Amino acid sequence: MSIFNDWIEQFSKLFQNFSQNVQDILASPMSIITLLGCILLLIALAKAKKIKFTPELIARIGIALALATILKMLRLYHFPQGGSITLGSMIPVLLIAFIYGPEVGCLTGFLYGVITLILDPYILHPVQVLFDYPLPFTALGLAGFFKQRRLVGVSIAILVRFLCHLISGIVFFGSFAPEGMSPVVYSLLVNGPMIGIEGIICLVILSVLPIERIFHASSVNTISN
Repeated sequence: MSIFNDWIEQFSKLFQNFSQNVQDILASPMSIITLLGCILLLIALAKAKKIKFTPELIARIGIALALATILKMLRLYHFPQGGSITLGSMIPVLLIAFIYGPEVGCLTGFLYGVITLILDPYILHPVQVLFDYPLPFTALGLAGFFKQRRLVGVSIAILVRFLCHLISGIVFFGSFAPEGMSPVVYSLLVNGPMIGIEGIICLVILSVLPIERIFHASSVNTISN
């Protein structure tokens, strides 16, 4: 009977402290944001399990990652706390998202985020790593939901990436802000130009690329194989 009494006591404490526990969680917005970030990443990885991998798909993901990595090295500017403005390093991931859909795009973005972490790590906290590397690049796959409105899809995907970096900047890089400056303003001033300029570069390049010919050639190769 003592075991049952212990169980009853534990459940009683659980219900008594439930409201206080919820208040403690709500009092820490970062806890909620981290939880949401983990949930979104888990959803993306769960969707990736449904992907039917073929040698052709694996090869194209590998080529996209290689091209993105090379473009990542062609930096226009590198920020001291990590991050850089590149010559359209997001474009290969975005093209994969448009060709194969958001699931494959998110997986490719996640892998690119891991590669970026390996090549250009700046680590302050595990949660900061989540919001600066795998999560923002996974978000690039969202462009795949907008195959018919590609520039809109690119803009939304880049905006979500920006929000991830913005959250990381506010929480973990606020101490770098000049005295008297709000961490929010500091994060906006750092991440805004970085993501904004690179986003504009991507939009300009995508607007002049023969996208329809690329998609047609891709679909023809897929059918012939």
